[in-house]
Amino acid sequence: SVNNFLMTGPKAYLIYSSSVAAGAQSGIEECKFQFAWDRWNCPERALQLSSHGGLRSANRETAFVHAISSAGVMYTLTRNCSLGDFDNCGCDDSRNGQLGGQGWLWGGCSDNVGFGEAISKQFVDALETGQDARAAMNLHNNEAGRKAVKGTMKRTCKCHGVSGSCTTQTCWLQLPEFREVGTYLKERYHKALKVDLLQGAGNSAASRGAIAETFSSISKKELVHLEDSPDYCLENKTLGLLGTEGRECLKRGKALSKWEKRSCRRLCGDCGLAVEERRAEMVSSCNCKFHWCCAVRCEQCRKRVTKYFCVRKEKRERSGGGRASRKLKRKL
Repeated sequence: SVNNFLMTGPKAYLIYSSSVAAGAQSGIEECKFQFAWDRWNCPERALQLSSHGGLRSANRETAFVHAISSAGVMYTLTRNCSLGDFDNCGCDDSRNGQLGGQGWLWGGCSDNVGFGEAISKQFVDALETGQDARAAMNLHNNEAGRKAVKGTMKRTCKCHGVSGSCTTQTCWLQLPEFREVGTYLKERYHKALKVDLLQGAGNSAASRGAIAETFSSISKKELVHLEDSPDYCLENKTLGLLGTEGRECLKRGKALSKWEKRSCRRLCGDCGLAVEERRAEMVSSCNCKFHWCCAVRCEQCRKRVTKYFCVRKEKRERSGGGRASRKLKRKL
């Protein structure tokens, strides 16, 4: 999917290609993080953005992939612009000196989201060459990703006044951590809107007009999809789905979210699978010390860990309750 980005767009934008590639990769990584404990866990085959490639479906998962990828590209271009990576781009000072609100003025160095938005649109939207409903859906979700970046920006202010007072403030806009953008889009994913179009809507002028009218009536911040999602519990070789059998889930652990704590029920129980407990001994390097000159010597530490996996119920019964032990070696 990264290569798809780099092969599109005018030649004048080749100077941005490394940032586009990094942005696309950050979108992939964020997708995998957000869906790590979901039935659909952002598999590799889902990351091909071209509508003529791997993403043949038009469900809400496809919508998220387009949105987070678009957001990743825009975010990285904007950040690298502010860092001075491009000669023709810098801070957004277009509003500096203007009154922003009661007691504060625009000033400082705002991240230039306008630049990131414009360049990312040239790259990402260029992948959509059709004019049918699926192309319209993909373009809409690309835009939703860009809106997510703009909508999660943070206002940062600095006080001005005599003897440290805050008579007035100068404020500017900064990008959030990309994790905030991913979390925002995950919430939009859960509320994604299904667009119902007449069967056979194609590329005729009338059809294109109806499609454009339908999508223009939906907020650009919303994720949209055309199809229902398949049952991700089950393996489906035709669709390239692996199912949840064999997936790891979480039961216990510090700082787990409610979503993570319920992963065994979601991945195993609700999919008709049992939870198998596997105990393992992990061996890793520890208590490392530097010895002159020039070596690092470590001890080998052993730790017992318990992990949980989804298995078929009959398999668990044959294994006598589902507990298994094994030794793992991990180099650190």
